[in-house]
Amino acid sequence: MSDTRTAIDRFFQISERGSTISREVRGGLATFFTMAYIVVLNPLIIGTGKDVTGEYIGDGSAPNVALVAAGTAFVAGVLTILMGVVGKVPFAMAAGLGLNAFVTFTIASVMTWEEAMGLVFLEGIIITILVLTGLRTAIFHAIPAPLKTAISVGIGLFIALIGFVDAGFVRKAAGTPLELGIGGNLTSWPILVFIIGLLATAALVARKVKGAILIGIVGTTVLAIIVEAIAKAGAFSPENPGGWQLNRPSVPEQIFGFHNPLTLFTEFDPFGGFVRIDVLLAGLFVFTLLITDFFDTMGTMVGVGRQAGLVQEDGTLPRTKQILLVDSIGAAAGGAGSVSSNTTYIESASGVAEGARTGLASVVTGALFLVAIFFAPLVTVVPYEAAAPALVLVGFMMMTAVRDIDWNDFELAIPAFLTIVIMPFTYSVSNGIGAGFITYVLIKVVRGKGRELHPLLWIVAVLFALYFAIGPIRALLGI
Repeated sequence: MSDTRTAIDRFFQISERGSTISREVRGGLATFFTMAYIVVLNPLIIGTGKDVTGEYIGDGSAPNVALVAAGTAFVAGVLTILMGVVGKVPFAMAAGLGLNAFVTFTIASVMTWEEAMGLVFLEGIIITILVLTGLRTAIFHAIPAPLKTAISVGIGLFIALIGFVDAGFVRKAAGTPLELGIGGNLTSWPILVFIIGLLATAALVARKVKGAILIGIVGTTVLAIIVEAIAKAGAFSPENPGGWQLNRPSVPEQIFGFHNPLTLFTEFDPFGGFVRIDVLLAGLFVFTLLITDFFDTMGTMVGVGRQAGLVQEDGTLPRTKQILLVDSIGAAAGGAGSVSSNTTYIESASGVAEGARTGLASVVTGALFLVAIFFAPLVTVVPYEAAAPALVLVGFMMMTAVRDIDWNDFELAIPAFLTIVIMPFTYSVSNGIGAGFITYVLIKVVRGKGRELHPLLWIVAVLFALYFAIGPIRALLGI
């Protein structure tokens, strides 16, 4: 037994990094319970969205959230274990929030799910090539830091808006674009459950309770089951606007169950999207996925790595290339597995706070994700009103980065502002990113600083200008 412990210690450099096996296990548990909500939230986002043909993931005429939950847990588990063994750092991976919303509401709305996930797969292949050639670092340095921050903040606001809309707290109105609740009033039991869940989860987050978001989802779901058993609100419909969104909560008939996640690995088409829509538009989708995935990962690496004491004097992490390689593979694997791009999670910081310093913590977290596959049927019990508080709070967490933007420097602040607000206001991540890049380049030029721009920024700005002008261009060319 001691020889085994010594081998594990040597492989993961546990003693060398000032940790112990027990601390690594504890850290791995903390990370899992902090981010296990993704097994519920990801299928509620991508598993309930229709593609351009009206079908759901898995070629179904109705959502199969249990299967998508199993796939989400499987891909996250395998990649997190790979990160621990290859990267040897306490970083966990799972389907990226924000990216999954972009895939669902922007990409899948103009093509099939197979084609949309094919573009995610291609993005993963491209970013892997960038890692292997060393170009990823060069691209990272070309983009101004405030725009990187603004992308994250804008996605946070977008996710929060999705949460409010999914819960019915914010709805379309006849006289105004949006209104509060039903006819301007919070007059339904499901909305009350959402409000209670939001306040309770916010309190847990504020008290820095480990697993606050997961506890919030579970607790709000239990409350929803109790409320529905008493109040009989029923399912949402045009005739019953005060009903539950997505699922009518009830005591689950089945807790354990196996849905084979490997069946989803036959559901992606890397090149079909380029045939169905304009090549330029499909390319911009891939580019937007790449940029968003790219900067989320770099920020997480540095932030969590610094907290763990792994950042070196030159600002890099040990085994940086291996870490980035696994993360890049995660994007391709997420597309191939039809669960959206997988990325390194900032929630890994919770495990670091519990003492995790090595990849053993990631192995523990990944193993727990694989166990979660067998509990996938539970997600069919969760209504939007119980999951939406988590979306709002995740949006808050991403929004906190706004403090890193210098709002007194209009040259950077205006593009950052447009990036942030256009994402939720137009319900599109790519629109926000494009507006930010174009405005940044334009302001630089009119101030006589065009020579300061990296060539890549010129290319990106032109591509986005073409993206926004695709309608008039089509009309002009008669296509």
